[in-house]
Amino acid sequence: MTTTFSPTATIEAKATPFPTFASTSSVVVVGAGAFGGWSALYLLRQGYNVTLVDAWGPGNSRASSGDETRVIRSTYGANEVYFDLNVRALSLWKENEKLFNKKLFHNSGVLWFCYEEKTPLVDDSIPFAQKHAMEYERLSLAELKKRFPIIYTDDLHHAYFDPYGGYLKARESCQAVQEQFVREGGNYIQAQATPGTIDQQQLDSVKLSDGRSLQADVYLFACGSWLGKIFPDILSNVITCTKQEVYYFGVPAEYASIYDNFPVWVDVDGKDFYYGIAGNAHRGFKIGVDIRGAIFDPSKSERSITPEALAKARAFISHRFPGLKNAPLTESRICPYENSPDGNLIFEVHPHASNIVLLGGGSGHGFKHGPALGELVANTFAGKAAPPDIFRSALK
Repeated sequence: MTTTFSPTATIEAKATPFPTFASTSSVVVVGAGAFGGWSALYLLRQGYNVTLVDAWGPGNSRASSGDETRVIRSTYGANEVYFDLNVRALSLWKENEKLFNKKLFHNSGVLWFCYEEKTPLVDDSIPFAQKHAMEYERLSLAELKKRFPIIYTDDLHHAYFDPYGGYLKARESCQAVQEQFVREGGNYIQAQATPGTIDQQQLDSVKLSDGRSLQADVYLFACGSWLGKIFPDILSNVITCTKQEVYYFGVPAEYASIYDNFPVWVDVDGKDFYYGIAGNAHRGFKIGVDIRGAIFDPSKSERSITPEALAKARAFISHRFPGLKNAPLTESRICPYENSPDGNLIFEVHPHASNIVLLGGGSGHGFKHGPALGELVANTFAGKAAPPDIFRSALK
């Protein structure tokens, strides 16, 4: 089963070289979420003339890059590509938040609940953690109970604590990136953008909802859950959007500081993969489920929760965190996942237009990689790097 936590690690190599674009080129980036915003900023820093376009604005409530928080962790089983990408992203998050003068990365650590003696999702990442001097701490049940007494541990085998991970401010960071992009000289337009005409392997323009057209040398579409709708001929069966629900539960007043300071956590049950982010600006104890939800229209579907999914999440949180039994639901969010077939990110050229680049397939785990992915996009355009083969596997 492909999940947020375990995208496919091995695929057949892509032979086609990625095109490069001169630093004098003009670029239109469609989508100001985690992928588009960071790409626009790093393309601008590379010297490109960049215009960033978004229909509802960065961090809006429809976007996959919305909500309050996202997990940042390097653990991807045996998939070293993402471990390395996250190590770079973590460095860039720290570097850029100083520039933004805004706290975006919260180093709360990530706690992995393991049911079996062998847990490949975590175990197979340990050599990479050692390689980067970012080693995990294995906790016996006795150590886990002593250190985190609010957890029910009797059905667990052990836990791992990653002290280098934590969570990111999601909505706020998208806005901060867009603001910095403008400060550094980028052009931002809030409008809906649709592709113009493809002729002789070239897109001629993008059409804006305000009646204008934009012409550029290259067009980067980083539209999250909308990517499949914009290019239905090649992506309708590649990008699927699902409805993922997250809940914020109110914690007992007398123990609020204990819950607020709890690490990010992941329950590695092999089925639901519940995860959570505690504290996050005192908004409550957040829990999400990684198992894929119903097909979802990111533009038209209402952000209402599913009673059955909520009931199941309540049952889990009452089990794993007994002190939260009967905790009130204080908030909820719908987090659309734009799923690729194998869980990998998509960074590829449109097969019928060499000046269209597609960036997406976040599959619920892409947000954290934003700055490293933006840097990779800029370096790839300039011919200084190339996307990993697994990012080019969806459009064979």
